Amino acid sequence: MKTTAILAAMLLAASALPAQAQQTKILTADKHNEYGLIYSLPVTAFSIEVTAVREVRKAGPYFQYAKKYMGTDKVVKDDAEIWTIESVKVRPYGAPDPASRYLMQLKSGATTFIGVAEDGMLLSINCNPRDAGEAEASVPAPAEGERLADREYLQYVDEDFIASQSTAKQAQMLAENLMEIREAKIALTRGTAETMPSDGKQLELMLNSLRHQEAAMTAAFLGNITRERVVKTYSYVPSEDGREVLFRMSDFAGFVAADDYSGEPVYVGVKVTDRGELPVDSKGEAKKMPKDAVAYCVPGAAVISVSSKGKEYFSKEFEIAQLGVVFGLNPELFSDKKSPSYAVFDPSTGALKEIGAVKDAPSQE
Repeated sequence: MKTTAILAAMLLAASALPAQAQQTKILTADKHNEYGLIYSLPVTAFSIEVTAVREVRKAGPYFQYAKKYMGTDKVVKDDAEIWTIESVKVRPYGAPDPASRYLMQLKSGATTFIGVAEDGMLLSINCNPRDAGEAEASVPAPAEGERLADREYLQYVDEDFIASQSTAKQAQMLAENLMEIREAKIALTRGTAETMPSDGKQLELMLNSLRHQEAAMTAAFLGNITRERVVKTYSYVPSEDGREVLFRMSDFAGFVAADDYSGEPVYVGVKVTDRGELPVDSKGEAKKMPKDAVAYCVPGAAVISVSSKGKEYFSKEFEIAQLGVVFGLNPELFSDKKSPSYAVFDPSTGALKEIGAVKDAPSQE
């Protein structure tokens, strides 16, 4: 297939990345369309879903006193933001190829019909079209770690703490407040507090408040680390062997554009493993295209990979339409009045998946 056609399909793929299953429709031949049915074959595109973890580290103002009051020197000493790729999912789908539009010409009275996706890609002949492909919806995971405002511990200290000019004295008073909070939490949990809540709901509210105060004061010594998952989906149309920058990952802004050099490049690679060829006859010679053939694709194949900094996050072989060739079926197969045939095509490659007599076609109920 021509490079220009693939580039045009790339633009379509980038703007038409499916978030849900495409609607399908049945086309029948009649007088208004001059008994001709128009359909398209696809270029194989890929939906590449990347999940990254954003880790935000905030140093506490009293980290140098953590060993004395908290019994540990495992603390966050410097503010930082770190982005790490966690997983990559790749799913093929079909984008209509503007250079692969075909006409299936029928005669008056023909009962042949075709099933197409809403963008015109051929899905079936003489049977109901099947699902044209659906992207899995990703639900971001909740953030890990306590969400704390900057210097939130100041909400839980008294005037003496605010008035003190000594960092060491402030650390001591904060540690004492922290011990009081922990003792109050233990007393509530054991039911030994001087004033116990009247019901379980009130107890839960009080414990949650104490836990949050404890987290805020502890973070003033140890620092605070929060993590959240961020999902980004890219559309990619492969053509030949090689690799290119899909996007970049920055510790300042996370996902950034391929031409934004503030981030490390994340590559998508293509390694062609098979080029589709025309079917051959009993003599090993390539078959000739039948007259007025119903076109379909004999796809090639390639390994699609996603990598960064020498680490491979995904690698799998897929069939790919644009690495193959177009062949065709004799249209008389589908208009035979005694025993018409049906066919099913792969929505992501345009390949022939199934063919047989209409009477044997699987039910679509």
